[in-house]
This record gives sequence, C-alpha cells and structure tokens, in this order.
Amino acid sequence: MQPSLRRQGLPGRPTSKPLRKPKRDHWAAFLATATPHTIWTAKKFAVGRPPPRFPELPGAVTPVELNKALLNHFFPGEPLRPVDSILLPFTDCPALAADEVGRALAQSSPSSAPGPDMIPNSVWKRIHRVAPHLIHDLLAPLVAHGFHPPALKMADGIVLDKPGKRSYDSPSSFRVIVLLQTCSKILERIMNSRQSCVARLAGLLNPHQCGSLAGLSASNATTTLTQEIRTLQMAGNNVSTLFLDIKGRFNNVNPSTLCSMLKEKAVNPYLVSWTRSFLTGRTCRLHRPRFAEGFRPGLRGHPTGIPRLPSLVSH
Repeated sequence: MQPSLRRQGLPGRPTSKPLRKPKRDHWAAFLATATPHTIWTAKKFAVGRPPPRFPELPGAVTPVELNKALLNHFFPGEPLRPVDSILLPFTDCPALAADEVGRALAQSSPSSAPGPDMIPNSVWKRIHRVAPHLIHDLLAPLVAHGFHPPALKMADGIVLDKPGKRSYDSPSSFRVIVLLQTCSKILERIMNSRQSCVARLAGLLNPHQCGSLAGLSASNATTTLTQEIRTLQMAGNNVSTLFLDIKGRFNNVNPSTLCSMLKEKAVNPYLVSWTRSFLTGRTCRLHRPRFAEGFRPGLRGHPTGIPRLPSLVSH
C-alpha cells in the first residue's frame, strides 16, 4: 500500500518536534525504495498539486461557448460522412482468430481509465475467461466488414491545464486527455497488430522507425542515439542533437489522403475500409467543472490514447 500524504511528513509540513525525525526518516525510506510506479507519487507529495485553472477565453463565457472554443482548437471539425446502408463482408479478409482477442486483452492494462462506456478492461478480461467466444463473436463481423461502428467512436475528453503558463486565456494553455471505449480499444489493438505486419511488408515504415513496433521501442532509439553520440565524441568530434516536436500531428491526419496512400501500396481493402471508418465520424465530449455536457460530432484526426500505428500517422 502506498503511503498517504498525511503520513509522509513532508518538508515544510508543521509537525511537533518529537515526530519530526521519525517522519523525516520514513520519508527518506520511502524515497529510497521508490519504483518507477511510485516515483510520481513521491513527486506529488513533495511538490503538491496546483489548483486547476478554469479557461478564461476571449468571447467564450457560457459553458457552451467554452466547449465550442476548446473543441474547435483540439478537434477541428469535418463534414459527417454518410454510412453505407448495406455493408458487405470482404471475401479476402482473414477471419478473426480467438488468440488475437486473447493477445489484445493481455496487452490491455486493468488500471486504464475507461471512456463513456465506463467498463474497465478488468471486466472484459473476466468476461473472456468465463465466455471466451463472446468478445470474438462481437468483433468478428466488424473485422470482416471493415467497419468501426459509431457507438465505439465516442470519447470523453478530460481538460487539463498546462503548468507554468503566464495566462490561461488561450486553448493552447490546456491539453485534452482522450478516454476511449475499452471495447473499442480491444478491436483497435487487433487491427493495429494486423496493420503493423502489413506496414512492414508494404514498405510503409521508415527503416529508422522506433516506437509503436514490436521489438523497437523508444528505449531502442535512446540507446542508439547515445551510442552514436559517444562514438563520435570518442573520435574527438563535437556532437549536437536536434529534436522536433510536430504540433497537431495526430489531430490533422487526413483519412482520405491516408487511405489513398494505403491503396497505392496495395494494402488489403478491408484494412483500408476499417481505417477510413475508424478515423471518420468520431465524437467527443469534454469534462470540466461548469462545462456543458454532450458529444460533439464530426471530429477529425487520429485520436490519442490508442495503439498508434506509424503508417497511420507518419505521412
């Protein structure tokens, strides 16, 4: 059990003199045994949590106006695409295998916050243990038809203020954490796994791509960069590194352009169809005190918080 804030005896906390040394020793012991999971807890205890700031945007006073201003900034709208009234299964689509569902669930964290469905991953894991065919039977038709239904494309957006900003009168002073439906994320992991294999074979990935690929994580990129720097420094060279942060990269993925590129690479039509269906017709509602409720339709881009496929966002 993690120590609570009231029991830590943090620096600066007024305590009686006989308790200062035991609390100081306990705090030092907690820091000495901190793990990657508890180190952020220690930071919260030491620094404290700043009070949340409420957006004060020019021309946006009412909850509805604030909602609209933030949604327009983070999720630029797109025209709603009509859904085909009759969907036919793809004849060349590989059938969904039972082990694909099991692997997707094994990669799902039980502690991940759920979206509008409010169903945690732990519930789906238990359902799969009791009735292994149930989730498979629910998702198999969606894979075969290359379709992601609107019910799985609803999301909750948690508005958080960025610390250290001089003012909070602009949407750029905030960020949105998107919580997706957990059932949807099971299907997304399955399709992500299939797309990753296709992306490698079709040459959609840069040979230096790290991250979002099995066996090539961000730690591999860090290790490679460190090795290159040390090798050049040992040879007596001056070394500098340039990092680029592309703003709005995921929010501005164009589904039509992306799907056209996938077709040019002869990607299986069912994967192209599912990708287009997944990226279009998404909805989101923001959560913040004094905010208006309700889902905003017609959002575009590649949502955060899902298994990211490099081929979907690199172009």
